[in-house]
Amino acid sequence: MPQAIEDLKRLASIPSVAFPGHPEEPVLRAAAVTEELLRSAGLPRVQQIPVEGSFPAVYADAPAPPGAPTVLLYAHYDVQPAGDPAAWRTPPFDPTLIDGNLYGRGTADDKSGIISHVAALRAFQGRFPVGVKVLIEGQEEYAGERLEAFVERNPELIRADAIIVADTGNPKLGDPAVTTSLRGMAAFTIEVRTLRESVHSGSFGGAAPDALAALMRMLTSLHDDNGDIRVPGLPRGSFLGTGPSEQEFRNTAGVLDGVSLVGSGSLADRLWSSYAITVTGLDVPTVSGAINAVQAVARARVTVRIPPAGDPKTTLDAILDFLRQVAPWGVQVSFGDFVVGSGFQADSGGRGRSALNRAMERAFGRAPRDVGAGGSIPLVNTLLKQFPLAEILLFGAEDEDAAIHAPNERVNLEELRRTATTEALFLAEYGAPSALGI
Repeated sequence: MPQAIEDLKRLASIPSVAFPGHPEEPVLRAAAVTEELLRSAGLPRVQQIPVEGSFPAVYADAPAPPGAPTVLLYAHYDVQPAGDPAAWRTPPFDPTLIDGNLYGRGTADDKSGIISHVAALRAFQGRFPVGVKVLIEGQEEYAGERLEAFVERNPELIRADAIIVADTGNPKLGDPAVTTSLRGMAAFTIEVRTLRESVHSGSFGGAAPDALAALMRMLTSLHDDNGDIRVPGLPRGSFLGTGPSEQEFRNTAGVLDGVSLVGSGSLADRLWSSYAITVTGLDVPTVSGAINAVQAVARARVTVRIPPAGDPKTTLDAILDFLRQVAPWGVQVSFGDFVVGSGFQADSGGRGRSALNRAMERAFGRAPRDVGAGGSIPLVNTLLKQFPLAEILLFGAEDEDAAIHAPNERVNLEELRRTATTEALFLAEYGAPSALGI
């Protein structure tokens, strides 16, 4: 663990943001460090592989012993932008250890996944009980569907009997869980235009159509007063497992006193099996830079979370049609910069899930439970379609309080140790069921 922690600090200090407009050099540097770390784990073949339209994937493999299965390990080395530095209690790209937690962008999502793989593989000192394949991608946070196309074109490179996706986590620290469902996602940018250029609000306000006002009306129409989605054809789903209590959710999400939650149905239904539409950005004048003008153009970025069985394209079409219908005053509306990804629903499990249950119970001291995840991992559904007989197992060190995608992201180091231990025990158990005497 001391070496793993130092490796995570080094990797998380690299601002590997693979979004447009951010420098490419740090992303490529993170790929190089990831390649170096996989070599240190004793894998005989490690290389960077170009991915069309994206950053390179780091790939590694080791052959399976006679009769043993092969396991694919997945994670990603790119991270979300840090956002407002003033919202961070520590510098986002200067990993800082406080009370057993390592703070910094990417310490949890998903560089903890890379380190979990590396630490677990190091335990075998190059003598792996299973065949090992490792795939670490470089643009999951912005455009993971580009790796999907790569997998579809190179199935033999990726083929495995079990696939570990280390990009989820437990509801609470020390509360082991296996993620059995993921929502799909879609995202788009909407632009509204009303005037050739912005005009003086005193001379023209009250008659000139304001693009920002039109856009706000359109976006707020997506939900009713209770917070449920109004778009036809997007019904609320249901999740059979147990979700968090309302108080647990309020504490984790940081909901302010007196502010109610939105939507209907159980929290598990809302978070893991229903649609969610979120406006994640507005391209309009800032408050500090505001001038007295009626706006000619306004833009927004909208993200949609889709139930595991939902179709991203159909969902996107329904939302775009709805926004066109509610557009006021004959404004000009256009859409672009589309991203889509399918959801995932696991089967009940087989040999791999049984081995994972035993490994997780040894590492955490208690058996895991099934949970859903509201987030999306674009690659997972492609892996499921490409390799329908493979077991896909999702777990990791990103607990619900890890603040992924938010200021003050952190990973708990004890949770990271337990996760890496789980993976090492799983590989031993899955490769040789009698090796651990369990």
